[in-house]
Amino acid sequence: MRKKVVRKVVLRAHKFYEYNYNKGVIRLKNRKCPRCGSIMAHHMKPVERWHCGRCNYTEFITKK
Repeated sequence: MRKKVVRKVVLRAHKFYEYNYNKGVIRLKNRKCPRCGSIMAHHMKPVERWHCGRCNYTEFITKK
């Protein structure tokens, strides 16, 4: 018989939200897509931008 291997799995929800248990506040880290409403990814290279993987909406960040 093989031994059962126990692996520590990080839940995906903890990557997308910030928690403040003292105040009871839960806040989304990334932006929401204005087109479809899903969570957008923040890319730094080659050009800084926000990108939605579902509908391919992209916002480029320009420096002032």
